[in-house]
Amino acid sequence: MDDGECLRQRRPIRPQVVTDEAAVQETERNSTYSGKVFKATLTFLALSLLIPCLAAICFLDCPIDPQYLSYHVPPLMTGALEQNVKLRQAERLYEGQLIGPESLANIGDVFFTGTADGQIVKIEDGQIHTIARLGRPPCGTREYEPNCGRPLGLRVGPNGTLFVADAYQGIFEVNPVTGAVEKLVSSETLVQGKKMSFVNDLVVTSDGRKIYFTDSSSKWQRRDYPYLVMEGTDDGRLLEYDRITKEVKVLMGGLRFPNGVQLSPAEDFLLVAETTMARIKRYYVSGLTKGGVDMFMDNLPGFPDNIRLSSSGGYWVAMSAVRLNPGFSMLDFLANKPWIKRIIFKLFSHDTVMKFVPRYSLVVELGEKGAYKRSFHDPNGEVVTFISEAHEHDGYLYMGSFRSPFICKLNLQEV
Repeated sequence: MDDGECLRQRRPIRPQVVTDEAAVQETERNSTYSGKVFKATLTFLALSLLIPCLAAICFLDCPIDPQYLSYHVPPLMTGALEQNVKLRQAERLYEGQLIGPESLANIGDVFFTGTADGQIVKIEDGQIHTIARLGRPPCGTREYEPNCGRPLGLRVGPNGTLFVADAYQGIFEVNPVTGAVEKLVSSETLVQGKKMSFVNDLVVTSDGRKIYFTDSSSKWQRRDYPYLVMEGTDDGRLLEYDRITKEVKVLMGGLRFPNGVQLSPAEDFLLVAETTMARIKRYYVSGLTKGGVDMFMDNLPGFPDNIRLSSSGGYWVAMSAVRLNPGFSMLDFLANKPWIKRIIFKLFSHDTVMKFVPRYSLVVELGEKGAYKRSFHDPNGEVVTFISEAHEHDGYLYMGSFRSPFICKLNLQEV
């Protein structure tokens, strides 16, 4: 083969060009595959969470039977209710030395309170002394609370003895000097066929004969109070104990979490805080309207706990949860949605649910006829937390708590 023929048969070798289009196609294939994997993983995770939740909603029992409730739009936080931070001027006393000093009473400058570990203590000259124990140890947990006892409302009687409402045990009289304890009313006593499961607050007449007290529920105990609030149970009662006849009778029934109770200065009527309904009812104990009931204060800016007299002739009302306007109240939102409450309590414990209730401490002073006079606030509960009572003495407001490990003291002259 000659050279010319060889040249004709040869073909030039052209270099192969790799284009950007091929790279893009390969990237798209990889991206599509990664996207599918991500979507599948996300769908699997969502289903792995959703299916158990749906199963829980369908098959788990709900611990409460929520009632349909209705509230008015909360009052505007203006005028006497205008938001402030005056409670942050309070001083914390005996921090870490007291657990849940719910209610306070004093004889002169000596104070008394009951604590979450079942003790009645005396505070004198800066020192804390245990004078009595209503239950028996061990204490310190939810399970032990019924046996340990939980002193709540506490008052000084006309003879200088203490009257104590224990949530689980009943009504007691305690000698603050000797520590002697006498049970006046057992919580095991059936009153009109119903037991007393949650004895709460009390007040004593000036002659010492009658004790008025609240039984917050015949179903729920104190340790389950979030269930009581969220269910809206209307089995609470206002009761009267006559120390002469030893009889207990019902003055009012059908109350939703009756809590604090206070006699008027003239002792002609009682005020009863109905916590779940954010209102205060009035029950007449003497006069032409004896046995009558009316509304003393409706649509409060929070959920009332204890009520105590103020030096101006009015009343101090403590609130540990508020209904802000403007703002958002979880309890108001859920009030007319019992189906949502059912779902929530099927999925979460009441302790978990209550963590979503904002910490906001509020004390309101009401006039003798129910008008707002002034209010002290601590948004976010930075100083005063879980407030249960405001007790006035010698120009200061002493505030108890159902949970905090301290008492707060506020100088009324400075606010």
